[in-house]
Amino acid sequence: MPQDLVLLHGFAGTRHTWDGVVALLAPERYTPLALDLPGHGDAHGVSRAGAASITFEACVEHVLAHAPTRFALGGYSLGGRVGLHVALAAPERVSRLVLVSSSAGIVDANERAGRRTADNALAERLEQRPFKEFMDYWRTQPVFAKDPPEVHAAIRVEQQRNDPRALAAVLRGIGTGAMTPLWDRLAELHMPVSVLVGERDVKFHNPALRMIEMLPDAELRTVPGGHRLPLENPRAVAEVLGA
Repeated sequence: MPQDLVLLHGFAGTRHTWDGVVALLAPERYTPLALDLPGHGDAHGVSRAGAASITFEACVEHVLAHAPTRFALGGYSLGGRVGLHVALAAPERVSRLVLVSSSAGIVDANERAGRRTADNALAERLEQRPFKEFMDYWRTQPVFAKDPPEVHAAIRVEQQRNDPRALAAVLRGIGTGAMTPLWDRLAELHMPVSVLVGERDVKFHNPALRMIEMLPDAELRTVPGGHRLPLENPRAVAEVLGA
């Protein structure tokens, strides 16, 4: 019987982030379910309800309501952080966890507050300025600087599937600055965990190594590519998901 596999995308993406990965998974081995997270794509109910409705608790409820009884879980970037919350909330339902280009949050309180301020400023920009300005700005960040042109083009298509007002609510509710770090809870996760990071994604190398040290049953996989591995190197992501 095929294994159920739930997939969670990153900020300003949608379930379609996983299309290239899903196409490479053997259908006789896996039944993939890529979800739109609250505030993204076609996710309804909270997408335009404001930041107060978009919380990690609401995301966990959303995922568990749509997921099969027991499933493997893959999360990319924001989806990885949501995935950690899901696995901690319902470990009996998650058979395996794959974290792609992700971390367990910002430990330093001052750094986290600074990120929260930046996220709030970006949220205001999403609400007040043309969406194209956000998309142009987003691609210039250092973490994406060396992405191939086709990856920039693909993420732009993904971004256009979203409502900028909903993305502003996402930043305020579940942005990196809004997240209570989970490092001290990683030891609770006893299911197998694969941590996947791109060779160019140096910002996430140390968090990946630290997660491996703190998770009871974890492996680190470093593969060619940058931060947006599901779009740039879907084959490597599929291979880890299918391991």
